[in-house]
Amino acid sequence: MADEIFMNQRLADIYDSFDPDRTDLEVYESIINELGTNSVLDIGCGTGTFACLLATKGIQVTGLDPAEASLKVAKAKHGSDRVRWIHGNVNDLPPMKVDLVSMTANVAQVFLTDKEWKETLHAIRDVLRPGGHFVFETRKPESRAWLKWNRENTYKKIDIPGEGFVEGWVDIINVQDSMVSFRWTYVFENDGAILTSDSTLRFRSRTEITQSLIETGFIVKDVREAPDRPGMEFVFIARLPTV
Repeated sequence: MADEIFMNQRLADIYDSFDPDRTDLEVYESIINELGTNSVLDIGCGTGTFACLLATKGIQVTGLDPAEASLKVAKAKHGSDRVRWIHGNVNDLPPMKVDLVSMTANVAQVFLTDKEWKETLHAIRDVLRPGGHFVFETRKPESRAWLKWNRENTYKKIDIPGEGFVEGWVDIINVQDSMVSFRWTYVFENDGAILTSDSTLRFRSRTEITQSLIETGFIVKDVREAPDRPGMEFVFIARLPTV
């Protein structure tokens, strides 16, 4: 199940306003061009920014997300009519084959248990063509990005059309082993509403991720830096054997 920030329509509607800089997607677009990809499944597509971007470039795109509110936002964007949208998780995918599966942002870290992660990897393997690629990012545990996840570093106040001024920030709730839990808070000045959304991410090591990919039948082709956050993230490029 998705977090409230993606499922609550009022929060989904303001999501892009609080995260307008999507230069993080440029690395994925460049990898897709580098690999000569024609079809993409974007898992955890959220409000559809990446899926719509690819679709306008002539890529055949399927966007998958468990949050219907986020998909509603996605379907209103330019290029959305060229995307196949699926509401659900990897278990809800119809029979299909694609050249590449992507997971941008924090999607790969929402699978908290080893069982969830391996089931997801198996589902991805099943929809990829022989020689197809799985491209995703994950934050480096050793960089401890969560140390800056507090009101002081994340506070924003934005004037949003149709809503007026909205304040938003994040606070850490708990850090235990590889699990980091945090809470987003949004205050809507026009009616005084205060909405919160709790999330938990798992910070796996490079070794853990590499081993899980190999065990699922992938070849780890490359592990790169995320250019928008140098030293903070891994960008994995894994592929299936051609035979």
